[in-house]
Amino acid sequence: MPDQPQARPGPPLRVLVADDNPVVRAGLTALLGAHPDITVVAQATNGEEAVTEARRHRPDVALLDVRMPGTDGLTALPELAALCPVMMLTYSTEPEVVTEALRRGAYGYLVHGDFTAPELMAAVREVREGRPAISATVSTSLGVSYEPSHESHDLTSQLQPSMTQSPKAGSARVPTPHRRTLDRSNRPSFGLSSREVEVMDLIASGMNNRQIAATCFISEKTVKNHINRIFAKLHSSTRSEAIAHWLGTALGGWPR
Repeated sequence: MPDQPQARPGPPLRVLVADDNPVVRAGLTALLGAHPDITVVAQATNGEEAVTEARRHRPDVALLDVRMPGTDGLTALPELAALCPVMMLTYSTEPEVVTEALRRGAYGYLVHGDFTAPELMAAVREVREGRPAISATVSTSLGVSYEPSHESHDLTSQLQPSMTQSPKAGSARVPTPHRRTLDRSNRPSFGLSSREVEVMDLIASGMNNRQIAATCFISEKTVKNHINRIFAKLHSSTRSEAIAHWLGTALGGWPR
């Protein structure tokens, strides 16, 4: 019996990464590019560049940070969303920022630290297919039960009914088959203490030791001690390596 012809794989999913942090951009590019069905076709450091690169390369999905120098993510979002599906990938968790991003056309909203590398890959693929994703932290802060409709791309209208009704005390939300949230509890902790997690998140956001000390109301010496312990637990020798592991962008850093 002759061999059955094998189906040829479709074209790779083309992604645009827009973030002003070079470590985040490089890490996301390496992580996404490690998957044969995904390729990063362009990078941008602000919203204006993201729109320009999207027009030039016509990506299937754009990953967009909120706060960037020059034209920020929210300002560029309406124009970028007209060119391709956009998923916010950021540290910003303020409810008003999330709501505005969804109102301006974002397909989803992921917060660094709320997802694992495999979850990010799944979210990128889902956004291309019109199945948005939103971090559990965002869903909780807005007090919403996020159930995207396959018939509408207007996420604000999907969120609005739940946002106007506060859940009753002690009530539990029952997941539905359509609900897609990303749970921070799935992310490896690497054995970091709660304070070390706080410091590592600030490192990943681009803060230096002095800024971290001021933010946490501790001395710079204490910050250095925390960083030394963090580096040991993350098996890293530099800030860049630590950030890559923390964000899940070091190849092999998290299980696939």
